[in-house]
Amino acid sequence: LPNVPEFIAVMVFDGIQTGYCDSSNKTLKPQLDWAKKILQTNPEQLEWYTQKCFEDQPNVFRGQIFRWKQRFNQSGGVHIIQRISGCEWDENTDSVTGVLKYGYNGEGFLEFDMKTLTWIALKPEADMIKLKWDADRIRTIKNKDFLTKICAEWLKMYVDNGKRSLHRTVLPSVSLLQKTPSSPVSCYAAGFYLDKAVMFWRKDGDEIHDGVEKGDILPNDDGTFQIIVDLNISSVKPEDWWRYECVFQFLSGENIIVTKLKQIMIRTNWRENILRTGRGEIAITMGITNGGHHRRKKKSYFNIFSLVKCNPLLLLTFLRKYFSEFPFILCKMQGPIRRD
Repeated sequence: LPNVPEFIAVMVFDGIQTGYCDSSNKTLKPQLDWAKKILQTNPEQLEWYTQKCFEDQPNVFRGQIFRWKQRFNQSGGVHIIQRISGCEWDENTDSVTGVLKYGYNGEGFLEFDMKTLTWIALKPEADMIKLKWDADRIRTIKNKDFLTKICAEWLKMYVDNGKRSLHRTVLPSVSLLQKTPSSPVSCYAAGFYLDKAVMFWRKDGDEIHDGVEKGDILPNDDGTFQIIVDLNISSVKPEDWWRYECVFQFLSGENIIVTKLKQIMIRTNWRENILRTGRGEIAITMGITNGGHHRRKKKSYFNIFSLVKCNPLLLLTFLRKYFSEFPFILCKMQGPIRRD
């Protein structure tokens, strides 16, 4: 698969992607100005990320994926290892909670218990690995120190430097898109900074669910977010279109954008050749689900995963199949992400 690197790592801070690296380009890519400044003024962090991205983790993951395939009695095909590590800091109590998990082929595989400092096997195939890792006290001490001390120290630094980015409220651009005359109409919003937003379709002023397919809020390369919500119009009469509208709003209830369903507002590639599939290179990243955490809790995650060679069709099948079971996979493109 020429366009997908063997190894990818992503840095996520409070839902905002701040850094990226992969095995095809031996260069760290901090994606926000304040993140670049941190690396420039803290060479020890730059050295740590460089070592993890281009030496330590790729080699470790190659060995892991070889051994884990044997435990599952697998040979060829598509196989992916996912790892998420990081910490959450509560500014009110100053408490720190560490997170370290492994996934294999889209499902939870191993999880580090911060209370007992032991591993939890989430699959029978992980039992032997759990016992081996539990016996490695040096590994355990390193994990504990990083998750509760080093990560927390860096996270507080990120909070100080990234406050402006965290609190920016910029309205997105909202467009109506349609691939063919028989395709659903997609309401696509992009360019907003806060991931705490909702978008939905409503009819006669009331939110509707029938014929609506909601997408997830996904990150863009520049730290902004995008979301897309489809409306099936196959049973909607043209004279009733005026009754439908797409609504975007932040969870605070402020800054509502309403877009009426009008033919003249729809961008198409069957009529205007404006929307092009394949717009931008597809990238597979790691992320976290946006659970209901307190607004004063700050999260920082260094997320990595590895994959063996595969073809695009099998890879996309993997994403669709396992997205809900192991919620650390996101699919990101430079334009609207199509699901058809």
